[in-house]
Amino acid sequence: MIPTGKKKRQFVKNKFASVTKRYDLLNGLLSCYIDHYWRWATTQELDRSRGGPILDLCAGTLPLSLEIVRQTTLEVIAVDFCYEMLHHGTSRIRGKETEYISPVCGDGENLPFPDQRFQGITVAFGVRNLSRVEQGLREMLRVLLPGGKLVILEFSRPKNPLISPIYRLYLHKILPFMAGILSGDREAYHYLAESIQGFYEPDVLAKMMEDIGFRQVRYRPMTMGIVTLYIGYR
Repeated sequence: MIPTGKKKRQFVKNKFASVTKRYDLLNGLLSCYIDHYWRWATTQELDRSRGGPILDLCAGTLPLSLEIVRQTTLEVIAVDFCYEMLHHGTSRIRGKETEYISPVCGDGENLPFPDQRFQGITVAFGVRNLSRVEQGLREMLRVLLPGGKLVILEFSRPKNPLISPIYRLYLHKILPFMAGILSGDREAYHYLAESIQGFYEPDVLAKMMEDIGFRQVRYRPMTMGIVTLYIGYR
């Protein structure tokens, strides 16, 4: 059972803190390193002509922030509510990365920034971890400049009748078992599976974005629907 409200917030923070040191290794291994492509594709959606800072929300150990800096010269403000994840990610940045990435420990549902601060916002695998998704989206809209772009990368569920049962077996049985051995916290990866299984369908999340005020909302599945990329503008 996935916790809700404040209990979910504390549970997620504790689970991420417990797997911090193995988090990036496991992401790579458990996705067969396709996660690198997903972050590359997310960064490709950013508007590089406008300049100005990018907010990388739910930044974790900074893998997407680092990818943005590799591909662009855009300043990145990396926000996550789990200090342990941010600290671990910050300890690994070097050279140019230190000039462009500014980590901030903050709440995605109550962002510590003024209105219309960012020309772009990215969120990789973080929206489903918010205790109030609508509130998180409202905050993203609030801090986005007019014409600014939101890019969300999130897990989804394959619809192909041949792929879907294999994916469910992997998600609910194989992944928690393997990740539990490697990370020492099987519960964290049971939560991952349950949170993916229980998350909104892509059309529902897209409609939610539109209702909150994002324009020109669209989405596209990637890797047989294992993840979905969402785009919206203020």
